[in-house]
Amino acid sequence: MLKTETPSTQHPQLDLYPVEDLVAALIDDQAQAAQAVKAASASISAAVLAMAPRIAAGGRLIYVGAGTSGRLGLLDSVELSPTFSWSRERALALQAGGPGAMFEAVEGAEDDRDQGAADLRLLYPGYNDVIVLVAASGTTPYVLGALQAARTVGALTLGIANNGGTPLLAGADIAICLDTGAEVISGSTRLKAGTAQKIVLNTLSSALMVRLNKVYGNLMVDLQATNAKLVDRAIRLTMHATGADASSARSALEACQYQVKIAILMLLKKHTASQAQALLDRHTGNLRTALE
Repeated sequence: MLKTETPSTQHPQLDLYPVEDLVAALIDDQAQAAQAVKAASASISAAVLAMAPRIAAGGRLIYVGAGTSGRLGLLDSVELSPTFSWSRERALALQAGGPGAMFEAVEGAEDDRDQGAADLRLLYPGYNDVIVLVAASGTTPYVLGALQAARTVGALTLGIANNGGTPLLAGADIAICLDTGAEVISGSTRLKAGTAQKIVLNTLSSALMVRLNKVYGNLMVDLQATNAKLVDRAIRLTMHATGADASSARSALEACQYQVKIAILMLLKKHTASQAQALLDRHTGNLRTALE
């Protein structure tokens, strides 16, 4: 039996716990997710190193999953645009059962291996694309079908599963095994298995964006200032990076459509917006080298 499906031996009388003990048991069990991710850090690092050149060459991130795993992949894909100004066309997600399965379970969709392959082929994957395949069990047919289709065209495949020795991990170019073990509520992989998956997806995409010059120091300098909160954040980031006051930071940002990198160059290099843009372009978006 898969570890994620094995009944936990730690809390066999969970339904009898007082609320305080019930909450403590659930929290303590979730805490193990971070340890499972930490144990997989070497394979996560290998994944980032393999992803970066393909994505830099124009490849796309394509997430594939079913149920909770699929929803987590979709969440990671949609957050890349506002956080890092990443093109929506270069962060796609496939969910077994289609878009509607994000909100309502489509029973049996995850068992269709052929559909997984067909859905991925409709995106015309190529060599530079990175296919991020997520399945707690490591055996989900829909995900395995997509894996097979991705391997056929030479795309880079990352397999993320919570059970070792499974087909997804065996077939992927890079396997990330998150050994979270039995769930405190038997088989409910939306618990610590899902938490571990979320941590890995956050880590993979964030590390990739750092490697692609979307971060300066530890500042999120490629965000899209699409609402009042993000406008304020852009001003604070510009002030922090340049030492400018709020008025100067806002003026620079207004002159360059709130592009934080450009505003920083304008203030520190005394450039116009167009001069700053040209300088950044010459350094392929790397703010640090543009400043140096």
